[in-house]
Amino acid sequence: MIRELNTLIAVAREGTFAAAGHKTGLTQAAVSAQMRRLENELGFTLFDRIGRAARLNETGRQVLAQAQELIQMYNNLGASPVGSPSGKLINIGAIASLQRTLLPDALAKFHQQCPGCRTRIMPGLSVALVNLVDAGELDMAAVIRPPFALQGDLRWTPLAHEPFRLIVPRKVCGSDWARLLSNQPFIRYDRSSFGGRQVDRFLRDMHIKPREVCEADELEAIVRLVANGVGVALAPQTAIHRRWPAALRAIDLGDHTFHRDVGLVHRPDEHLNDSVKLLTQIISAVSQREPAPRENNRMRHPS
Repeated sequence: MIRELNTLIAVAREGTFAAAGHKTGLTQAAVSAQMRRLENELGFTLFDRIGRAARLNETGRQVLAQAQELIQMYNNLGASPVGSPSGKLINIGAIASLQRTLLPDALAKFHQQCPGCRTRIMPGLSVALVNLVDAGELDMAAVIRPPFALQGDLRWTPLAHEPFRLIVPRKVCGSDWARLLSNQPFIRYDRSSFGGRQVDRFLRDMHIKPREVCEADELEAIVRLVANGVGVALAPQTAIHRRWPAALRAIDLGDHTFHRDVGLVHRPDEHLNDSVKLLTQIISAVSQREPAPRENNRMRHPS
């Protein structure tokens, strides 16, 4: 409810949902959704709505005064030493592969610099996490870049450019990726995810209709299924897969290689408090030190 109360104060100061959204880095729809949620939780209306206009009613003005006092008390909880970032809770969304690779090192550095801060990681699919950042439920999200323009004033900070490979069980012979995709059982990257949509688009563009045996979103599960001989799969070569498991091999797609762009979705820097801004900088810096995928243990499509 703290987020909703902060947004209520912004609406009162700026005069409209649109202006409050611009000030806080939310879309007008996200501000409206937060205000409806706040009213539902309180059990009464805060605004008189006439057409598209919404003005605080008498109850809303009373709640506003109480909200300002409550936010002030909340901000003073466990006050940090002068000159250090605020010790607030930072909510971070992250896809599974980044929880295992980038985030642990970045969070370790962050907590060393900000011992009074707390962080919470929320797992999920990229599309859902982006929406939660837009709604103000998350401070940032480490996700696959959406195939559409980001909502409102959301910003994108790139972290990695990961090439897709065809991974096959080591016992499967051949290096013609098109033939293997057509003839071997196929483990599909979940189509509801951004990465899965890229795979689906690639297969359509290549006019390949694979023989599907399984569909999964968790990349580690896909890799292990291939290693166990269940089938072949198109998967991004992430930092954790600089070396693939010995039970499989990765085949380069050559000129048809496509990539998964991974990055941070967050509000503009001017809307971030010091601790959130610091964490985005640390995550970005740690990502730049991740080594690029190795060339060994994979084969190219024959020319």
